Amino acid sequence: MYIREIRPSRIYQLVAVTLTTLIFTACAVDEEDISAIHVRSVATVLGLTGDPTTDRTLPDINDPKAQLGKQLFFTKGLSGDRDTACASCHHPALAGNDGLSLSIGVGAENPDLLGPGRFHLASPVGYDGGPTVPRNAPTTFNSGLWDSVMYLDGRVESIGKTVNLNGNDDLGIVTPDSDTDDNGILLADPDAGDNLPSALSRFPVTVAEVMRGFDTNEFAALGTNDEIRTAIETRLAGDPEWIAEFTTVYGDSTISYARIAEAIAEYERSQIFIDTPWKAFMDGDDTAISEAARRGALTFMLPTRVEGASCITCHRSDFFTDQQFHVLGMPQIGRGKDDGTTGTDDFGRFRVTGNDNDMYAFRTPSLLNVTETGPWGHTGAYTTLEAVIRHHLNPQAAFDNYDVNQLEPSIVNSVQTDYMQTNTQSALDKLAANRLAGIFSIPELSLTDDEISDLVEFLKTLTDPCVKDRTCLAPWIPDTSLTGPDDLQLNATDENGSFL
Repeated sequence: MYIREIRPSRIYQLVAVTLTTLIFTACAVDEEDISAIHVRSVATVLGLTGDPTTDRTLPDINDPKAQLGKQLFFTKGLSGDRDTACASCHHPALAGNDGLSLSIGVGAENPDLLGPGRFHLASPVGYDGGPTVPRNAPTTFNSGLWDSVMYLDGRVESIGKTVNLNGNDDLGIVTPDSDTDDNGILLADPDAGDNLPSALSRFPVTVAEVMRGFDTNEFAALGTNDEIRTAIETRLAGDPEWIAEFTTVYGDSTISYARIAEAIAEYERSQIFIDTPWKAFMDGDDTAISEAARRGALTFMLPTRVEGASCITCHRSDFFTDQQFHVLGMPQIGRGKDDGTTGTDDFGRFRVTGNDNDMYAFRTPSLLNVTETGPWGHTGAYTTLEAVIRHHLNPQAAFDNYDVNQLEPSIVNSVQTDYMQTNTQSALDKLAANRLAGIFSIPELSLTDDEISDLVEFLKTLTDPCVKDRTCLAPWIPDTSLTGPDDLQLNATDENGSFL
């Protein structure tokens, strides 16, 4: 299947030239100037304001539909074995993900334990003691700010990509359920819903290792995604408590998966955490970030030809992502997506587009709240931001020196070293080939230890303090003294038994 090309390399050449021109204009004074006014002026020239929510319509967590979505997000009743909720991999107290390199969805030894200490059952069929989910769980925080794609390979994609609409424009959204036209172009899914989070919310329940389960429940025998969604509708419609909840919000007792996805999406879209020190700095508070962070900001923003790192070329805008796809050659520690001759590889964006340029390309993450969303990389291969930065500087060297023991024990024990070596090297070879072909790629750079440290300090300023404060996050987490409409509410704990 093919989808519309959205990543012409010429765009990035033009962006690079434009950035350089603008920066030279802004940096008429010595580029070593780290005064607040200078750093702010460079950011302003690049179009940064600190606030990615401008001109967006976003729900409040107290809206009735978002409240219903919260209950649905935390119920294990949407999963085949009633052991997994959306929150199992995307808990607010874990920054909208799960704190693991690779998620453990269904079949956990303790379904209510999240983060370190969560392990798979050794049996039944489908579990082998290691994670079956092949990619790192992206955060649900700030889901309402994506306008182009969701998922790391972009298999949920807005056709129009209209800025500030979160996919809610007239051209529709492509999903894994989309048909193709006579030319093999993916068409809008008529059931995708009104925005990207709603479209995405239709699919985790259909994936065996995420929520559907394997051969131990009634969902496993169902043949299509819609059959699974219908089974969920039937399950909830048989519960008077759920009927009452849907009636309160929608005015009638109909429980459809379209409504389920819409409500979950409104809950996710309410998770806006953008009140960062960087925003305060851009609003005029000179003391909001440190001198080291200001130096890091300049390294982040300035082009390489004026001794910057050009990070902003891909991590652009106030959302700090271009919403595009790039080959980085991150170590592939997971079991892959059934790609390649061994079935252990993960071809990334190529799986959606069929475009050879997209082989091993993955979506640029937003850097908002990045200090809290690790482990990092599409497989969660790195456990420190410094390591991620060093990988960007020289991916081949980073992999040659990669230490798998930085990962949590459940991952280390399940890594197939031969496949990791072969598949990751294939991705690195693709990066090298793209560079030779003139396809936009990250350049090899040399930064000092101090410059890397300054970049880390800048990244710290992109985290909203609320995401580290359980009291501040309380509106997005159900009361743990309750059990939800179906008595299946996930009241998650950490490995010490404390509620998250």
